[in-house]
Amino acid sequence: MRPVSDDDLLAETFEQQRPRLKAVAHRMLGSEHEAEDAVQEAWLRLSRSGTEDVTNLAGWLTTVVSRICLDMLRSRTARREDVMRVVGVTGVVGTDVGLDTGADAVGGEDSGHPEHEAVLADSVSAALLVVLETLAPAERLAFVLHDLFAVPFEQVGRILGRTPSATRQLASRARRRVQGRGAEVETERAAHRAVVEAFLAASRGGDLDRLLRLLAPDAVVRADPAAVETGAEAEVVGAAAVAGTFVGRARAARAAVVDGVAGALWSVGGRPRVAFGFTVVDGVVVEIELMAEPATLERLGAGAS
Repeated sequence: MRPVSDDDLLAETFEQQRPRLKAVAHRMLGSEHEAEDAVQEAWLRLSRSGTEDVTNLAGWLTTVVSRICLDMLRSRTARREDVMRVVGVTGVVGTDVGLDTGADAVGGEDSGHPEHEAVLADSVSAALLVVLETLAPAERLAFVLHDLFAVPFEQVGRILGRTPSATRQLASRARRRVQGRGAEVETERAAHRAVVEAFLAASRGGDLDRLLRLLAPDAVVRADPAAVETGAEAEVVGAAAVAGTFVGRARAARAAVVDGVAGALWSVGGRPRVAFGFTVVDGVVVEIELMAEPATLERLGAGAS
């Protein structure tokens, strides 16, 4: 009898996780075929990298599959999935989509067997997949991972390159659209855009008082390591300090769509260098993220507003 090799054990472990990974990918992509492709790509990455430094294989694989799916969502053009033809669009968005699709219905990272979780995830209606098609990629990922698979916002945020509070906001918008409250989501996005545009105008114009009115008292700016290398501070806390950081500046930043919502982008020679992600709550900015890591910029899919 041939002895069991490390490669055999790795393959067996992956196969145990495959049903759950397939369920995650299917919820993300709405396509069985693309879900299979995403899971297979995860296996190829796992087989190439090994597991020597992986302490939580299930979490590692969820992260890898999620990032693959996010890239696939962002690269889509006009193609629509088969589910749109099967279910139809008219009359789908509404409370009949159901909210029994949350964490209790699917289970968390450590709950139950992957096969059991996959079966439960497959009970999510096809109508929900149609609604998910209306979400921005980052909103879709945040909703699917947190609400359907109980992945903590901290982990989802690492996948998106966003903070937990910004990730929570993405999931909240997605949840309201799933509940059939699309008009409310659009109203929130318009209000968010107005706050960001006002903030950028006040920054460029050196209007300190206006900046202070647009900032929550405990507003914070956080910069990733690459942004720090450009001269940004790693963290700035408090409205006065944040306003002082931005007053008379942001002249080279332009309005942009960052993860499906209004933000800003600083480019040099047409190449994005820093993305500004804004978290807006009750009409004021509570957090600004400066993101300059190349991989993060690519995942964010920042574009002209």
